[in-house]
Amino acid sequence: MRLRYLTEHDGWHQLAAKIRRIQLGYGGPERIFGMVRDDTKQEKRREKVQAALTAERQRAKEIADFSSALISAATEQELKQVALTRLAATFGATGALLALVDDGHLRVSTDAGIAMWEVEALHGLPLEDPSPLPEAIRSGKPQFISDRKDYIGRWPHGAAFPRLARLGSDYAVSITPLGETGNQPLGAWLVTYGSGYRPSLEERTLLGTLADLAGQALRRIRLQQARVELAAALQQTMLPTLPEHLAGLEVAARYRPSRDGLDIGGDWYDAFVMSDGAIALEIGDVQGHDVDAAAFMGQVRLSMRAIAAQEPDPATVLTRTNELLVTMDPARFASCTILHIDPHDGRVTGTSAGHVPVLCARGDGSHSIRELPGGPVLGVVPDTEYREETFTLDEGSALVMVTDGVVEGPGLTLEAGLERAGTLTGAALHEGLNAEETADRILDAAVAVDHLDDVAVLVIRRT
Repeated sequence: MRLRYLTEHDGWHQLAAKIRRIQLGYGGPERIFGMVRDDTKQEKRREKVQAALTAERQRAKEIADFSSALISAATEQELKQVALTRLAATFGATGALLALVDDGHLRVSTDAGIAMWEVEALHGLPLEDPSPLPEAIRSGKPQFISDRKDYIGRWPHGAAFPRLARLGSDYAVSITPLGETGNQPLGAWLVTYGSGYRPSLEERTLLGTLADLAGQALRRIRLQQARVELAAALQQTMLPTLPEHLAGLEVAARYRPSRDGLDIGGDWYDAFVMSDGAIALEIGDVQGHDVDAAAFMGQVRLSMRAIAAQEPDPATVLTRTNELLVTMDPARFASCTILHIDPHDGRVTGTSAGHVPVLCARGDGSHSIRELPGGPVLGVVPDTEYREETFTLDEGSALVMVTDGVVEGPGLTLEAGLERAGTLTGAALHEGLNAEETADRILDAAVAVDHLDDVAVLVIRRT
């Protein structure tokens, strides 16, 4: 039995009471014993954990919804509306504006957090102007301005932005260009934060990823390309740049769309350095071959990266991602494999959500198939707890992660496909090929025959 009572100074208390009737000896008298336990602190801890989990789910869902909306925007007006209604709320900012390049000048739109009269100095500004916003767009490099001293020191002759005059007194500014360096400048979005706030590395990475998606959407919209071509290009941009110069490891990835180039798939991979120095590697496949599959793939990958920034264990990342997707009630599911590798000793922790097994090849030319523990595909079964295992990748050996298009086809069974890819990898290592050359060999073999599906390959070699 559970009871609650209200005290004058401490608020509500939670009590748990148990009562038991006991007979003393054979035929003896009966006695009733009771125990009362104060569960107030335990209940508060439970509520705190639940609140943190709810906040984590909400943030991941907001990021997933944001990326999906950017991908789905079919017009420039839709893209503008998505950015200005979601940007500040998603990143805890106080205001946001979107500046697009039109005939060499800036065309500025703002949300309710920044009044239009405050950005009139930016509207119509030439792209060559020596001030923060045009510079970020020209260079393709994000800018963060923490206070007025920082602003004046870096742009002493920049055009006056009214709110920048109050930098440090009530807010800071982050500017993220839409698109990569070297491409035609498209624009940027600017968000303002409360004074003293500095976005984390994970926030800046997510902000940049979403800005890249927005830039790609804008580029395709302006070129009036078909929606299918837009989704295909966005899928390519969502495949990340792999980390370089990893001590003791070589990492290489390859992706190829389906043979006819018309179907849009949901294959993806990801690789990034964790806060503890371990290398996280992911590969996965979303059900279906259409625009919705590409959009859902973007949601899943961004959600997993956001969760991985807070959860160090691969199994926990899958568990939290599955919880999020189930609550979204998607019409699709996704398979995935995650590995965390310590580059110093080769210690690998891995788990799988209904995905293709991992291949392990060695320098003597041999190979083996490793079926990782885990659980079902993501987004289907609620309350799933995924399992993981730990093993060691020896020096000179390599792990190969693939999607099913590499090892399955109309004339190729999964077992035969895994054996073919494993044999190719073992031979490549025996010949002294590096990770890049090994990935090319596996991809070329998959593309040469039975290439009806899109394919992705991720090779990790310990040097």
